[in-house]
Amino acid sequence: MVKHSQLFIDSLIHPKKLAGYRMLPIGKTIQYVFILITLVMIFSFTQFVMGMSTTDTNTYNIEGLTQYVEDIQWLLYPFALLILLMTTTALIFLQISVYAFIGVGILKLIKRRGEYRHVWRSSALAITWATLLSILFSFIPIHDVLETVIGIVITIILLFIASTKYPKMPKK
Repeated sequence: MVKHSQLFIDSLIHPKKLAGYRMLPIGKTIQYVFILITLVMIFSFTQFVMGMSTTDTNTYNIEGLTQYVEDIQWLLYPFALLILLMTTTALIFLQISVYAFIGVGILKLIKRRGEYRHVWRSSALAITWATLLSILFSFIPIHDVLETVIGIVITIILLFIASTKYPKMPKK
């Protein structure tokens, strides 16, 4: 059985192997996606906590509200974590589904055989670079639109490379 670490390495440096992983059990693929979601959540939640702790009360001149937030901070963190989990999970699964739809179009365009479920698995692995770059770009002053475009282009290129390794359509 393939380990998650092997999936991670192959999704980063062996895009041709993404096509081979189309036959993985869906549970293994979803586990991998949740590992990516966990990475994003840890990073985002850390940023949230650091942002809350470095808030300057003199800047806003609303000390009553600031004191209230400090008093309920213990309650705020679990709710923030839950909301972060739900939104991150929904967004990443939506991204994978959209990329899989694009991947099916690529398969038809280059006359390869494959079903949506196979391309979905390949897409789930192909978003690894975009996910890691989104974390990296938070440290670099880059425009959000450019960050998104770079992630989309890289993911579609990886899907195209993987699609070339899918079986060819039978000749008529």
